Amino acid sequence: MFTLDELHAARAIVAEAMPSTPQYRWPLVDQAVGCPVWVKHENHTPVGSFKVRGGLVHMRRRREAGRTGGVITATRGNHGQSVAFAARREGIAATVVAPHGNALEKNAAMRALGVEFVEAGRDFDAARVAADQLAEERGLDYVPSFHPDLVLGVATYAYELLTAVPDLDVVYVPIGLGSGICGVIRVRDLLGLSTRVVGVVAAGATAYAQSFAARTVIATESVRTFADGMAVGKPDPVALGIILDGAERVVTVTDAQIAQAARLLFASTHNVAEGAGAAPLAALMHEGPERPDLRAGVIVTGGNIDTSMFATILEGGTPEV
Repeated sequence: MFTLDELHAARAIVAEAMPSTPQYRWPLVDQAVGCPVWVKHENHTPVGSFKVRGGLVHMRRRREAGRTGGVITATRGNHGQSVAFAARREGIAATVVAPHGNALEKNAAMRALGVEFVEAGRDFDAARVAADQLAEERGLDYVPSFHPDLVLGVATYAYELLTAVPDLDVVYVPIGLGSGICGVIRVRDLLGLSTRVVGVVAAGATAYAQSFAARTVIATESVRTFADGMAVGKPDPVALGIILDGAERVVTVTDAQIAQAARLLFASTHNVAEGAGAAPLAALMHEGPERPDLRAGVIVTGGNIDTSMFATILEGGTPEV
């Protein structure tokens, strides 16, 4: 995938745009879970999500290679914000396609970053088809949600966490298309650590859990979860291979468990977590620590959730989809 030297170079690129994000132990989280927990706050990036790291590395590499023509991507939000933020920094025009009914505040954030914003299709897969068509019509380069540059970029958060707390026993990571968990696995291996990596998916989007169990790509017919960052119906085969080789297991959490974890994060840390960002803590809470001295890490991958949806969570409910 990438070397330690390449990772350090990626860290330098990311550092131009943002400082390292913190990894904190919060006493109330420790108390609720029953073991020491380090929370990696990727909701503290300039676009509120870990994805920005991958975009910064990818767009810098595009510019350095002279590929400064326009780009296009399909997204439910965080990937699109990452592409938009990084493309603007590198002077590259970007178009983002999102499905109809996408989170309104994520759409507004992408528009504010100066992209051409297009709504097409009823879900991500349909938006992806529309983006492919526009790419061909306009001569744009398509930026996928899983790409080696993106994995390298987002791996910088794993380096920050695993060098700050190298004796973690386990890290829980949500799985969308897989860039985050693949980055964690690779950094863990480069650093020679024994930290176990656990992937987390939503009960309404189990493609990666099914594929992990079967050890081959299995697509699901439908995806239904308010955690849109994990709303994936077909795994990326390269990502799945890395997860099969490097993750201990993939666990499933319900939307109600995710909402409970988001409430705990807000009450205990006063941080807002979107669905995918709360899912790792939900998994740790659901499974329970194997022992009281277990040193666990959870990745809050983002905080981009619509106000109305988060209000439902804070009122004790679970957002409907």
